[in-house]
Amino acid sequence: MKNCYLGIDVGSVSTNIVLMDENKEIMGKVYTRTSGKPIDAVQRALKEIKSQVTEDINVKGVGTTGSGRHLASMIVGADVVKNEITAHGIAALNFVDGVRTILEIGGQDSKIILLRDGIISDFAMNTVCAAGTGSFLDRQAARMGIDIKDFGGLALQSTNPVRIAGRCAVFAETDMIHKQQLGHNQEDIIKGLSDAMVRNFLNNLAKGKEIVGPVVFQGGVAANVGIKKSFEEALGLEVLVPPHYDVMGSIGCCLLAQEHSAKGNKTSFQGFDIINSGYNVKGIECADCSNMCEVIEILRDGQIMARWGDKCGKWNDLIKSDIEKLA
Repeated sequence: MKNCYLGIDVGSVSTNIVLMDENKEIMGKVYTRTSGKPIDAVQRALKEIKSQVTEDINVKGVGTTGSGRHLASMIVGADVVKNEITAHGIAALNFVDGVRTILEIGGQDSKIILLRDGIISDFAMNTVCAAGTGSFLDRQAARMGIDIKDFGGLALQSTNPVRIAGRCAVFAETDMIHKQQLGHNQEDIIKGLSDAMVRNFLNNLAKGKEIVGPVVFQGGVAANVGIKKSFEEALGLEVLVPPHYDVMGSIGCCLLAQEHSAKGNKTSFQGFDIINSGYNVKGIECADCSNMCEVIEILRDGQIMARWGDKCGKWNDLIKSDIEKLA
């Protein structure tokens, strides 16, 4: 039986799961759309991961990250719950020698992480404006009738890129439509949008930060060769895209789970049987004090599994005592 580790990254756009063995080899990976249903996405991804593995495995640790990391942790029984900065930083350090700058653009947000002497020294995130995210690119590709997979390649064909106002998603889309109406070539508009996204990223997230190589580009948007080229032109540096650029957050979780297990900790993983369970999430507003906490309950097959959101811990303590009684 082969020992391995699970890393789960639940975002608003995609849910990614990686299965890694003790030699840090990727045994399986899944990149799926969250589609507003994170629990279903986790169950689908786990089912697909299980189908990819033909040998017997023993999951020794599980880590979760992303905006839905706490929810995923409650469902699967995670041992490590970390933010995206830590997860992406750990993954890059283990897979790219001497990395000093990480550029990450996902479906929902974007981030820059600076590493010095193997330690995260600074970072910045954009969670406000859609103009610098993958979902904005998806929307523009769909509006122009272009497959998102071909978007970057078209940008490389541009010979006379137009300047697009990229500071705001609304302005960028309006400017693109205006340029189309003026008769500019499609590839020149796409190249202009790529340059605008990079300009937005560097002016907002990287302002005042020293960007030095090696530079690594991660996240789903790293598949876009046009954005990669625009980064290289703007920075005057080579930009590296790792083989598993789209699931680096999940890989970081695998590495953190492996580290947790190496300290002699047993896993809390609920097993792959959770793919067949039915889950419900509901909120309760506690009126016992002036905090008016919104307490979230997770039910598995009608049984309360977990609660969180209470500042005083009262509701958490109740569920813990109920579990202890059952044990």
